[in-house]
Amino acid sequence: MSADEILLDVEERMEKAVEVLKNQLAGIRTGRANPGLVDSLKIDVYGSPTPIKSIASVGAPEPTQIVIRPFDPSTLKDIEKGILAADLGFTPQNDGKLIRINIPPLSTEVRRKLVAQTKKMAEDAKVSIRNVRRDGNKAADNEQKEKLLTEDQRDEVKKEVQDLTKKYEDQVTELAKAREADVMED
Repeated sequence: MSADEILLDVEERMEKAVEVLKNQLAGIRTGRANPGLVDSLKIDVYGSPTPIKSIASVGAPEPTQIVIRPFDPSTLKDIEKGILAADLGFTPQNDGKLIRINIPPLSTEVRRKLVAQTKKMAEDAKVSIRNVRRDGNKAADNEQKEKLLTEDQRDEVKKEVQDLTKKYEDQVTELAKAREADVMED
Protein backbone atom coordinates (compact mmCIF):
# COMPACT_ATOMS: atom_id res chain seq x y z
CA MET A 1 0.00 0.00 0.00
CA SER A 2 1.35 3.41 -0.89
CA ALA A 3 1.07 6.40 1.41
CA ASP A 4 -1.78 7.78 -0.72
CA GLU A 5 -3.67 4.48 -0.57
CA ILE A 6 -3.34 4.36 3.22
CA LEU A 7 -4.64 7.93 3.54
CA LEU A 8 -7.49 7.32 1.10
CA ASP A 9 -8.57 4.18 2.98
CA VAL A 10 -8.39 6.00 6.33
CA GLU A 11 -10.40 8.95 5.04
CA GLU A 12 -13.11 6.74 3.48
CA ARG A 13 -13.52 4.73 6.68
CA MET A 14 -13.68 7.87 8.84
CA GLU A 15 -16.33 9.35 6.51
CA LYS A 16 -18.36 6.14 6.92
CA ALA A 17 -18.19 6.49 10.71
CA VAL A 18 -19.57 10.04 10.43
CA GLU A 19 -22.32 8.86 8.04
CA VAL A 20 -23.36 6.12 10.47
CA LEU A 21 -23.59 8.75 13.22
CA LYS A 22 -25.71 11.04 11.01
CA ASN A 23 -28.14 8.17 10.37
CA GLN A 24 -28.30 7.31 14.07
CA LEU A 25 -28.90 10.94 15.04
CA ALA A 26 -31.77 11.19 12.56
CA GLY A 27 -33.58 8.62 14.72
CA ILE A 28 -33.16 10.69 17.90
CA ARG A 29 -36.40 12.37 18.73
CA THR A 30 -36.64 16.12 19.11
CA GLY A 31 -39.72 18.13 19.99
CA ARG A 32 -40.61 18.28 16.29
CA ALA A 33 -41.92 15.57 13.98
CA ASN A 34 -39.20 14.15 11.74
CA PRO A 35 -39.59 11.34 9.18
CA GLY A 36 -36.23 10.01 10.43
CA LEU A 37 -38.01 8.81 13.58
CA VAL A 38 -39.68 6.00 11.63
CA ASP A 39 -37.43 5.72 8.54
CA SER A 40 -35.31 2.97 10.05
CA LEU A 41 -38.29 0.77 10.94
CA LYS A 42 -38.54 -2.58 9.22
CA ILE A 43 -42.12 -3.72 8.60
CA ASP A 44 -43.10 -7.35 8.00
CA VAL A 45 -44.84 -7.26 4.63
CA TYR A 46 -45.05 -9.92 1.93
CA GLY A 47 -43.29 -12.33 4.31
CA SER A 48 -40.09 -10.37 4.89
CA PRO A 49 -38.93 -7.36 6.92
CA THR A 50 -38.93 -4.35 4.60
CA PRO A 51 -37.76 -0.79 5.35
CA ILE A 52 -40.75 1.51 5.73
CA LYS A 53 -39.25 3.85 3.10
CA SER A 54 -39.62 1.07 0.49
CA ILE A 55 -43.33 0.54 1.04
CA ALA A 56 -44.61 4.03 1.92
CA SER A 57 -43.88 7.73 1.65
CA VAL A 58 -43.13 9.28 5.02
CA GLY A 59 -43.57 13.00 5.62
CA ALA A 60 -44.01 15.57 8.36
CA PRO A 61 -46.63 18.07 7.16
CA GLU A 62 -46.90 19.66 10.62
CA PRO A 63 -44.31 20.14 13.39
CA THR A 64 -46.12 17.63 15.63
CA GLN A 65 -47.27 15.02 13.11
CA ILE A 66 -45.79 12.34 10.84
CA VAL A 67 -47.90 11.05 7.95
CA ILE A 68 -47.24 7.66 6.33
CA ARG A 69 -48.87 6.98 2.94
CA PRO A 70 -48.40 3.35 1.85
CA PHE A 71 -47.84 2.74 -1.88
CA ASP A 72 -50.04 -0.36 -1.54
CA PRO A 73 -53.12 0.30 0.69
CA SER A 74 -53.23 -3.40 1.69
CA THR A 75 -50.02 -2.89 3.73
CA LEU A 76 -51.64 -0.29 6.00
CA LYS A 77 -52.38 -2.75 8.83
CA ASP A 78 -48.85 -4.24 8.60
CA ILE A 79 -47.30 -0.77 8.89
CA GLU A 80 -49.51 0.05 11.87
CA LYS A 81 -48.53 -3.23 13.59
CA GLY A 82 -44.84 -2.59 12.87
CA ILE A 83 -44.95 0.88 14.43
CA LEU A 84 -46.67 -0.47 17.54
CA ALA A 85 -44.21 -3.40 17.75
CA ALA A 86 -41.23 -1.02 17.51
CA ASP A 87 -42.33 0.46 20.85
CA LEU A 88 -41.36 4.04 19.96
CA GLY A 89 -43.92 5.49 22.31
CA PHE A 90 -46.17 6.59 19.44
CA THR A 91 -49.75 5.58 18.78
CA PRO A 92 -50.46 5.39 15.05
CA GLN A 93 -53.90 6.49 13.85
CA ASN A 94 -55.12 4.61 10.79
CA ASP A 95 -57.87 6.29 8.74
CA GLY A 96 -58.01 3.62 6.02
CA LYS A 97 -55.81 5.53 3.54
CA LEU A 98 -52.86 6.69 5.61
CA ILE A 99 -51.36 6.59 9.07
CA ARG A 100 -50.91 9.67 11.21
CA ILE A 101 -48.59 9.73 14.19
CA ASN A 102 -48.94 12.63 16.61
CA ILE A 103 -45.65 13.41 18.33
CA PRO A 104 -46.20 14.32 21.99
CA PRO A 105 -44.01 17.01 23.56
CA LEU A 106 -40.90 15.76 25.37
CA SER A 107 -40.55 15.99 29.12
CA THR A 108 -37.34 17.39 30.60
CA GLU A 109 -36.33 13.95 31.85
CA VAL A 110 -36.80 12.38 28.40
CA ARG A 111 -34.83 15.24 26.82
CA ARG A 112 -31.92 14.57 29.20
CA LYS A 113 -31.98 10.86 28.34
CA LEU A 114 -31.95 11.67 24.63
CA VAL A 115 -28.99 14.03 25.12
CA ALA A 116 -27.14 11.25 26.99
CA GLN A 117 -27.95 8.86 24.14
CA THR A 118 -26.65 11.41 21.62
CA LYS A 119 -23.40 11.78 23.58
CA LYS A 120 -22.95 8.00 23.66
CA MET A 121 -23.49 7.74 19.90
CA ALA A 122 -20.96 10.54 19.33
CA GLU A 123 -18.41 8.83 21.58
CA ASP A 124 -18.94 5.53 19.73
CA ALA A 125 -18.30 7.33 16.43
CA LYS A 126 -15.11 8.87 17.85
CA VAL A 127 -13.94 5.44 18.99
CA SER A 128 -14.52 4.14 15.45
CA ILE A 129 -12.50 7.02 14.05
CA ARG A 130 -9.67 6.36 16.51
CA ASN A 131 -9.68 2.68 15.55
CA VAL A 132 -9.29 3.71 11.91
CA ARG A 133 -6.39 5.96 12.95
CA ARG A 134 -4.75 3.02 14.70
CA ASP A 135 -5.17 0.84 11.60
CA GLY A 136 -3.74 3.59 9.37
CA ASN A 137 -0.73 4.04 11.63
CA LYS A 138 -0.17 0.26 11.71
CA ALA A 139 -0.33 0.10 7.92
CA ALA A 140 2.24 2.93 7.68
CA ASP A 141 4.54 1.10 10.14
CA ASN A 142 4.22 -2.15 8.18
CA GLU A 143 4.98 -0.45 4.87
CA GLN A 144 8.05 1.17 6.43
CA LYS A 145 9.23 -2.20 7.80
CA GLU A 146 8.84 -3.71 4.33
CA LYS A 147 10.94 -0.82 2.94
CA LEU A 148 8.05 0.49 0.82
CA LEU A 149 8.07 3.78 2.75
CA THR A 150 10.97 5.69 4.23
CA GLU A 151 10.83 6.74 7.89
CA ASP A 152 10.11 10.33 6.82
CA GLN A 153 7.25 9.18 4.56
CA ARG A 154 5.86 7.02 7.37
CA ASP A 155 5.99 9.96 9.79
CA GLU A 156 4.27 12.19 7.22
CA VAL A 157 1.50 9.59 6.73
CA LYS A 158 1.01 9.34 10.51
CA LYS A 159 0.81 13.14 10.76
CA GLU A 160 -1.81 13.28 7.99
CA VAL A 161 -3.76 10.42 9.60
CA GLN A 162 -3.78 12.41 12.86
CA ASP A 163 -4.99 15.51 10.99
CA LEU A 164 -7.83 13.47 9.46
CA THR A 165 -8.68 12.07 12.88
CA LYS A 166 -8.96 15.58 14.33
CA LYS A 167 -11.07 16.77 11.38
CA TYR A 168 -13.58 13.91 11.64
CA GLU A 169 -13.74 13.99 15.45
CA ASP A 170 -14.56 17.71 15.18
CA GLN A 171 -17.36 16.88 12.71
CA VAL A 172 -18.76 14.32 15.14
CA THR A 173 -18.66 16.86 17.98
CA GLU A 174 -20.48 19.46 15.86
CA LEU A 175 -23.17 16.99 14.77
CA ALA A 176 -23.76 15.89 18.36
CA LYS A 177 -23.92 19.47 19.66
CA ALA A 178 -26.43 20.45 16.97
CA ARG A 179 -28.63 17.46 17.78
CA GLU A 180 -28.41 18.12 21.53
CA ALA A 181 -29.50 21.71 20.92
CA ASP A 182 -32.48 20.45 18.86
CA VAL A 183 -33.48 18.04 21.62
CA MET A 184 -33.25 20.61 24.41
CA GLU A 185 -35.11 23.41 22.63
CA ASP A 186 -38.83 23.70 23.35
